[in-house]
Amino acid sequence: MSYQPSDVERQIELDFLRATEIAALNTLQWLGKGQKELADAAACDAIRGMFDLIDMRGEITIGEGIKDEAPGLFKGEKVGSWREGAPRFEIALDPIDGTTNVAKGMPNSLSCIAAAHADGAESPCLLDIPAFYMKKLAYPLAVRKAWIRDPKLPIDVDAPIDELIDVTARILGKEVRDVMVCVLDRDRNQSLVEEIRRKGAALRMIQDGDIAAAVAPAMMTSDIDLYLGIGGAPEAVLSAAGLQCLGGGMRAKIWPRDEAERRHLVSIGWGDRLDTQFMSRDLASGDQIVFAATGISTSPLLDGVSVRGTVATTHSVLMRAKSGTVRFIEAHHDLSRKTIHLRSTQAERRV
Repeated sequence: MSYQPSDVERQIELDFLRATEIAALNTLQWLGKGQKELADAAACDAIRGMFDLIDMRGEITIGEGIKDEAPGLFKGEKVGSWREGAPRFEIALDPIDGTTNVAKGMPNSLSCIAAAHADGAESPCLLDIPAFYMKKLAYPLAVRKAWIRDPKLPIDVDAPIDELIDVTARILGKEVRDVMVCVLDRDRNQSLVEEIRRKGAALRMIQDGDIAAAVAPAMMTSDIDLYLGIGGAPEAVLSAAGLQCLGGGMRAKIWPRDEAERRHLVSIGWGDRLDTQFMSRDLASGDQIVFAATGISTSPLLDGVSVRGTVATTHSVLMRAKSGTVRFIEAHHDLSRKTIHLRSTQAERRV
């Protein structure tokens, strides 16, 4: 299929959605089995297989796997047909955000792809942050609009937590106790958790999978108002792509794990950006962005895959930055007939 250059994302977006759908379906066999590497490998195999069928010149600019040495699609990998004249896309993805959750059969895991149409782009659309972690703050559209009107508001990744919660409550018309703050459950976030508890805001902690949690404040269907804390840098870029589509906002700052990582970042020319607060538009720039995600196990963003008899039901979200359209897609897959194309076999096989 040849795509017209005028509105490529509109025509190709369903292909990216199919990739996350089949990744979720192919991962289902490993849910709760304690084998996160095999689950990740299954998701990657399915996504690569779908990419093999897409007429594009795709390049993985932000992949998964380097941080925890898991199977992954890696930076620089070429995907798609690479036919001359096919549209060029930068792709950031996490085949499974929440691999530990999948291994343990826990909630909050999904498969996620962000793709930016890069024909004619002079600089990267999806910024590859060369660090393991970032300190993040994600917030809804109403908060972003309030900050645009008054940049002096403490909407800042380094702002005192009590001030941030107070201003969010005021903007959203809530009591402080009703402001829902989501935080990744890690030792590095413990002081943040204690501050939120002292303030009296509602707290929701997640074990793993912070893409869904960071995007959730901008979703009308979510009860999360703020996402705070230190999490993965690749996940920050994927979240920023989703927030660009939704209109929500993010601030993120590089968080070196130790002095050795700080020295490394300085040595590769990132020393002057260690104190930079990146906004969502810095991490995922332009309006030619597509964001697709399918739930594996239920998260604040999406329900997980369910199976009844021979029918598997998937729940996905598909978004475009240019139009701001958000589609929630419930798909029913007849497993007695459903096939997926895997890279490992170069053939269709039953789920």
